[in-house]
Amino acid sequence: MIINILLIIAFGGAFLVYLAGKISGKLRNILSIIISLVILTLIVMLQGKEIEVNYFHFFNFPLMFRINVLSWFFALLISFLTTLSLIFSLNYMKGKENLDFYYLMLLLVNASMLAIVLSGDLLSFYIFWETMSWSTFLLISYNKGKAINAALKYIIMSIAGSLAMLLAIILIYIKFQSFDILFISTHINMSSQNFAILIFLLLSIGFGVKSAIVPLHAWLPDAHAEAPSPFSAILSGILIKMGIYGFLLLFYVILGLKILLSLNIWGIKLNYIFALLGAISVLVPSMIAIFQTDAKRVLAWSSIGQIGYIAIGITIGSSIGTAGGLFHLFSHTIFKALLFFSIAAVEYRTGTRDLNKLGGLMKKMPIVFIGCLISVLGLIGIPLTNGFVSKWLIYKALFLNQNYFLLFIALISTWAAILYGFKILHHIFLGQLSQEHIKVKKAPLGMQIPIMILSFLVLLFGIFPGLALKTINKLIVNIGFKSLSVNLFGIVSETGPLNIINIFAGLMAILLLIIIVFKLGKKKTNIKQDDNYAAGSYIPIDKYHFTSNFYAPLFGIIKPLLIDHIDNFYLWVANRIRSLSDKVRKIYCGNVNVYVIYIIGFAALLIILKIGLKLW
Repeated sequence: MIINILLIIAFGGAFLVYLAGKISGKLRNILSIIISLVILTLIVMLQGKEIEVNYFHFFNFPLMFRINVLSWFFALLISFLTTLSLIFSLNYMKGKENLDFYYLMLLLVNASMLAIVLSGDLLSFYIFWETMSWSTFLLISYNKGKAINAALKYIIMSIAGSLAMLLAIILIYIKFQSFDILFISTHINMSSQNFAILIFLLLSIGFGVKSAIVPLHAWLPDAHAEAPSPFSAILSGILIKMGIYGFLLLFYVILGLKILLSLNIWGIKLNYIFALLGAISVLVPSMIAIFQTDAKRVLAWSSIGQIGYIAIGITIGSSIGTAGGLFHLFSHTIFKALLFFSIAAVEYRTGTRDLNKLGGLMKKMPIVFIGCLISVLGLIGIPLTNGFVSKWLIYKALFLNQNYFLLFIALISTWAAILYGFKILHHIFLGQLSQEHIKVKKAPLGMQIPIMILSFLVLLFGIFPGLALKTINKLIVNIGFKSLSVNLFGIVSETGPLNIINIFAGLMAILLLIIIVFKLGKKKTNIKQDDNYAAGSYIPIDKYHFTSNFYAPLFGIIKPLLIDHIDNFYLWVANRIRSLSDKVRKIYCGNVNVYVIYIIGFAALLIILKIGLKLW
């Protein structure tokens, strides 16, 4: 019953908020927060429950909904992040047009994602997948202009992925005469390996597009950059994780661990090919992120890279790897949403997210600076942040599985994260404050609250990772892996424990040593900006970022490797289709005489074919 109530509130609440907006904007805002909090509360109440319900029939096909540890884990992240995004939107979106539509679509995306993870059959899964895709399209295009092109790019790739999914679902139904996911999972071992490989590939296209795995990533940089920033936090924080949820469903529920590890093409295991794609997704986008000047495009390319880490973790086929991948999914949801909120707050106050036009905002926006700093530390994987724990688990799993090549790529990509993470922090908050931004105010309280909550969580789950790992351990056991030895401070394994207490003590000792050194040194003295040197050259007063082109030598070396050939290929295909369509369009000339000739010619062709068949 509680699942029914949850979905009714989620979908009905979205339209109720829209209607409330026609009466009062304040009523709409309050109602949207109340609905999101009610949904979050109901999901928290579902912790540890196993429930199945047949909700209604669609053309005589029952639509089933289930709650288990996997669906609950995702549902909690979805509802929590949507609630924070709605709170953030109250200030950020204030005064913009079509706000009733904005809140409707935001809540509809939330409801669709919840319905996806609660779906117990492939038909309802597909229906809500499409609802999510089209709602996302409308939100990406909200700002119009370039946003419409970004949204079209997204929806075209989504349609291609959805068609592949639909074909897989039809084939599954023909084979098993059922859409029930659990029924399919218990009978798929009776099908041939070729059938399992075909289903694997078709569903992987659909889930790969949504999760922006290379080479299906081309829509994401533009979509992240052009979408409203509060929605960008959802888009990167949890919506692209719907693809990862689909992969988990495919790998460990529909196929199962044993079948997954047995699938191969020409002797190459499919799970290793997928992990390799994850490694490419980690490396190349992370390098491209370094050279972006639009803060949101940096985060967009970074998101593709972080999804690569998750993909590696969940496909190498070990308990620690899968736990690491899921913990990184959890961590990325928190620190990437925090980063998007921080950048959005800066853009809200300064009117720009161009990194070369910012600087020196640390004292002007201290809470936002702290939030951005903590999120970047989590992104890099610095100890005492949640990102450190998840990356450590993935690295350890790769080492234990002797996947040294994938481990090397993952480590190199962490250095790339350090470079673009430093760039974000320096270019926005450090350096010289622009004259244009001297009167910049702090972010509104409604924006600071989500930033403070997420900053706290990055550190909380970095110091006490067991709080999340206990649930993740139940999840991996539920999908067929061995249980891990989890305590509040980490994981104990045969190769040694992850003990955050020891790491914390070591870092505190280093911090104390640094403080002592600084106290013993001379006191700092303020000097004029043009009485300073950087890399052997003084800094002019009107030059705020001597590092604005800091990575130019590196860019010159690796530029040929950073061309997005995949996106260029998609554009080439699009141009060829457009050219062909223009030629085909000339057939419809509007001249009746020409159409008569077409009819006569077609009739003559039919006569010739008929005569030919008789002679044959």
